[in-house]
This record gives sequence, structure tokens and C-alpha cells, in this order.
Amino acid sequence: MGSSPEPERIVGVVMAAWLQTSMMVGVVLFTAAAPLGAAEPTAAGLWEQIDDKTGKPESWFKITERNGVYEGALVKIFSKPGEDENWVCDKCEGADRGRPVLGLTLIKGMRRNGLSYENGTIMDPRDGSVYRALMRLSPDGEKLEMRGYLGISLFGRSQVWNRLPDNALTSQGARPAPRGGTAPPQKK
Repeated sequence: MGSSPEPERIVGVVMAAWLQTSMMVGVVLFTAAAPLGAAEPTAAGLWEQIDDKTGKPESWFKITERNGVYEGALVKIFSKPGEDENWVCDKCEGADRGRPVLGLTLIKGMRRNGLSYENGTIMDPRDGSVYRALMRLSPDGEKLEMRGYLGISLFGRSQVWNRLPDNALTSQGARPAPRGGTAPPQKK
């Protein structure tokens, strides 16, 4: 009669096979569940333009992307005392002439190149001037440098805009709380 294999040896082979299979299943599950890497932020969204002189909000822009082209419309204006809240673009050219400034697409033709947006224009509704434009998004996606210029970008002006929550416009007209802070008390 032949001798039978030792029970301990069989158990050892089975355990090794089970351990190897379990490790492979774990690796597959971990790899499938791991994030594929954070997506690079985009300029699409709601942005707040701050007045350089007063440090107060001047306007909000909604930047959208369609077929790789980014555009920005003016969606909220913080009028100063004595300013016409319903002003129209009298000095604009073409189809924008005489239209209300609120709702106008002022940023046009921007194309993404990593965190930079190039080859577009921005219009100043106060005088109808159209400038070449560049936008540069911060790596965390919370700041947007907007630069309008004539000829070469050296001859221009930059502003840094702050990202707002996407629901800021729909939050019953209330100004959103600063990030990381508390909301200012509501006036009654």
C-alpha cells in the first residue's frame, strides 16, 4: 500500500494557496477602489470680482465651458450708491449695444492650457473696449487671475477673483459666508 501524504503538508499547501488568492483579491479590490487621482480644477463656476480700491465685491461672473471654449457672463452687480442698477451697454458694439450689462457675456473665446486659459477676450462694459485676455487658475481652484491687455500681456491689468459656491446665486439672495468663517448677521 502506498503511503498517504501527511495531513500537515496538505493543510500547508491549501493555506498557502488561500493566502495567495486572498492577497490577489485584496490588491484587485484596493486598486479598483482607489481614486484615479484628483482631477485638475477648472475655471468653470461662479467667481467674485473685488473692487481694487475698496476691497468690496463689485460683481459676480459665471464661467461656463462649451466644446472646449470658456466664456464668462456677468450675473450679479453690486451697485455703488448713485449708480444705475439697470445700466445698459451704450458703448458696446454689435448685438451687445443697448443691452443690459447684467447677463452680458464679457469673457469670450478662452481655451484651456492646463491651469491657464488663453486666446480669449474680455470686454469692459463701461466703455465697450475689448481687450485680449488671459486667465490663470490657482492649483487649488479657489483663485482666478484675470488679465486684460492690449498687444502683449505686459501692457495690461490683472485682478484676482475668488471662487464662490455654485449655489451662491440661488441662496435666496444672501451673500455667501466667507470660506472657513461664519456668515455675517442678516439685516432684518
